Amino acid sequence: MTTNTATRTAAPKVLLNKVPEVTIWFWLIKILCTTVGESFADWINMQLGVGLVATAVIFTVVFAAVLIGQFSTSRYRPAAYWLTVVVVSVTGTLYTDILTDQLGVPLWISTSVFAAGLAVVFGIWFARERTLSIHSIVSRPREAFYWLAVLVTFALGTAAGDWTLELTGWSPGVSVLLPLALIAIIVACWRMGANPVLAFWLAYVLTRPLGANLGDWLASPKVPDQGLGLGTLVTSLIFLAAILATVVYLTLTKSDVIEDHQQTRVPKYHRRGREWPMAGVMAASAIAAGVLLNWASAQPHANAAAEGDGPNPASGIHLSSQQALAHFPGADVRQFRTLVKSMDVALAKGDQAALNQGVNAYEKAWDDDQDKLKPLDGTAWDFIDGQNDALFTAVREKKDPTAEKAAITALLTTLG
Repeated sequence: MTTNTATRTAAPKVLLNKVPEVTIWFWLIKILCTTVGESFADWINMQLGVGLVATAVIFTVVFAAVLIGQFSTSRYRPAAYWLTVVVVSVTGTLYTDILTDQLGVPLWISTSVFAAGLAVVFGIWFARERTLSIHSIVSRPREAFYWLAVLVTFALGTAAGDWTLELTGWSPGVSVLLPLALIAIIVACWRMGANPVLAFWLAYVLTRPLGANLGDWLASPKVPDQGLGLGTLVTSLIFLAAILATVVYLTLTKSDVIEDHQQTRVPKYHRRGREWPMAGVMAASAIAAGVLLNWASAQPHANAAAEGDGPNPASGIHLSSQQALAHFPGADVRQFRTLVKSMDVALAKGDQAALNQGVNAYEKAWDDDQDKLKPLDGTAWDFIDGQNDALFTAVREKKDPTAEKAAITALLTTLG
């Protein structure tokens, strides 16, 4: 009697698995989606011209719509699933950008908050369902937990990736190497018997900064050690086309479809006796990465894209964003950042008159605050002032969009 009751209760809730099999195609398209999330979010924010918050609200509505479509399917459908991933990638990026650019929340705080939030989601999910495996997304509650976790991983990956750039001053191309190396270590540990669920979610989080930095490298201006100069629109179109082609292929071949629930299958490489040793290796790798970032942040260096055209009066002095802003009031920094962002929007629209007005407004604000800021940190003031000179030269004398973009990007990086 007990068995029959349990069967009657559970049967209506069981669905065919709503997520794809984890194959090389899964990771390829995941990285493509994260790159689109970074570049497309930047492009949309600039082109809509309605502000970061309004853009985030629009994409939240879009995300809700595509998520309803995904929930309405009875099994995994490549088009519905990956459309949801693309939209959640853009939405998660915008949420992080609001905290950083709109509210002035330091990236280390955003990273910590999102990491804690992800731990809470996983904790509640496991306490309720006793599994975090994506091979068991066969009920509405598990699907809801899954997409909530995915959203938080995108926001966490964005914050962690941007924080890495802020700490180290590495260029986008160089910064790709750290998450790539950590993912390679995770794959090796998985092949040697690590817990597959733990390995999956760690790699899932790390693909976000990997894809975002890859997108930045492709879109950043073609200046030494920065990027390929494709721009955010071209980068987004290239990767969206690649996503579309991959989704069409998967739809036709069904090579990533899980035919049954697979809740009881034995993972290919999993060895229970090796779980803890492999977890120790991954923990040691995380500690080593933290030591590397701490060392890099302490080195005199330029910010990512910080070495723009033109001489720096503080010759030979290079500071990270954290070092440059450590002693300046947050309200003043936010004012400067807002003014520089308005220049970035004007440049994206090709509005040279608005760009010139933005430069004039920024120069006046900077000069007005000189007597207050320079005594607080003369080195930092000279460093930023040198970047200002590069900006003024690019806009007023060179009038070259590439040089203007490089100078604006340098200032935005320094100003957080």
